[in-house]
Amino acid sequence: MAAADQPHPGGGFNPPEPTEKGGPDYGRFVAAVRRLQDHARAVDAPDDVITQAADRLEELSAMLAPYDADEWQSPSGRRMDLPERGNVLSIPMRPRKTDDGRIEGTARFARFHLGRNGAVHGGALGMLFDSVLGLTAAWLTGSRRQRTAYLKINYRNIVPIEKELQFDSGIDSVDGRKIFVSGRLRDGDTLLTEADALFVRLKPGQP
Repeated sequence: MAAADQPHPGGGFNPPEPTEKGGPDYGRFVAAVRRLQDHARAVDAPDDVITQAADRLEELSAMLAPYDADEWQSPSGRRMDLPERGNVLSIPMRPRKTDDGRIEGTARFARFHLGRNGAVHGGALGMLFDSVLGLTAAWLTGSRRQRTAYLKINYRNIVPIEKELQFDSGIDSVDGRKIFVSGRLRDGDTLLTEADALFVRLKPGQP
């Protein structure tokens, strides 16, 4: 087998190896990309401003392109010192364990996550719950490797963008390799969305 065709030595679905790559400004870099995404959704600028912005973005992409790396080398998702491990894809959130063995925290959707009429896009809610419930399965059972088997979301009320919201989640049951979890997203006393999911622990080397 040619070297290029061989699986990465990381193999399977291993936890990311922490890194300090990207230096002290990597967090600022991720935050700037997120702000740019928000502006891209919100901007109503003159044509010449859009032209200038497009030119600069193309220049910036050309500057970064020579440094593209695979997921095992990029600092994205491996900067344990940063929120969401420096992953620009994740919904910004702040989770913590509670004294009664659950997970709770806050999350905030930005303009980039807008669907229509001030509401968060339903797919962005799926991303949040996949992260929250996956983290719940890992933190509360000690499992380091699992995949989502299913994720069911019930949309109860419109979820607003650009507002700090509260979530809580916990383990419903564990059956061998199966971890059943559920959680809720609230705006104060208003239930916005609730979800339940099944995560399956992976066998060694399983992708």
